[in-house]
Amino acid sequence: MLTEQRPEWLKAPLPRGPLFEEVRENVEAHDLHTVCQSAQCPNMGECWSRGTATLMILGNVCTRACSFCAIQTGRPTELDMGEPARVAESVRKMGLKHCVITSVARDDLRDGGASVWAATIRAIRHKNPETAVEVLTADFRGKAEYLDLVLDAEPDIFNHNLETVERLQRPIRKTARYQRSLWCLEHASQRGFVAKSGLMLGIGERPEEVEQTLRDIRAAGARILTIGQYLSPSPKHAPVDRWVTPEEFAHWKEVGHGIGFDFVESGPLVRSSYRADEQSAAFSARRQDRPAAQSA
Repeated sequence: MLTEQRPEWLKAPLPRGPLFEEVRENVEAHDLHTVCQSAQCPNMGECWSRGTATLMILGNVCTRACSFCAIQTGRPTELDMGEPARVAESVRKMGLKHCVITSVARDDLRDGGASVWAATIRAIRHKNPETAVEVLTADFRGKAEYLDLVLDAEPDIFNHNLETVERLQRPIRKTARYQRSLWCLEHASQRGFVAKSGLMLGIGERPEEVEQTLRDIRAAGARILTIGQYLSPSPKHAPVDRWVTPEEFAHWKEVGHGIGFDFVESGPLVRSSYRADEQSAAFSARRQDRPAAQSA
């Protein structure tokens, strides 16, 4: 277990400014959850101070117990059908040109929450027609009909994270499966969507495994990649294996571009939604030619 103190390059900016307070009040007023808070994101101060947040739908209790994640786990007790409208209004009030929506895993629901996902995307589109929508979803247990419910609502970017290398999937993600996650990316990509995925480093992976995982993600059709440092939420979670240096992150960014990713964000504090608006701008032409609910 790593005992060294967190290095200087992992110190994030503190919350500040009126925009931070506006985001906080907006989230509270609409009774919404954010992954920024629930997952203890180190970039919350920076992002909220810029007037943006990653909203989390389907409640705040996840049915999975991944050993890297700070989100509360257990049996969800309700399904809020008014949530999509409130999310859409919150996006409008923040004036977002690019919004990122994620969710807890809801394996207790027959469709894994896919119908709520679709309703949320459509509600955002209706109230914010100029806003690009990026979704970061669970794997819907590998059921194409449920993933297609989400894709049929036409998000601009489809994100599903592998989180770690194949060898560490079972101890770190437990319920998830490496090949199932690759299938999600491949399915979305084959339907014509911009696919995106991400990895954590510093959780016990080896360099050759990282490179193989990047190649697998790219082979599945993903065009955007994020790589960041794993930070253990508590002593009960998986421990940090090492502090990955900025130089190593720069190396993996170069490798990612070399194997064909269009956009790579790689750095100690990078998370799935880090600079997502810039990634969206890079694919702005994509919005002019969205897939018209192509069949899988």
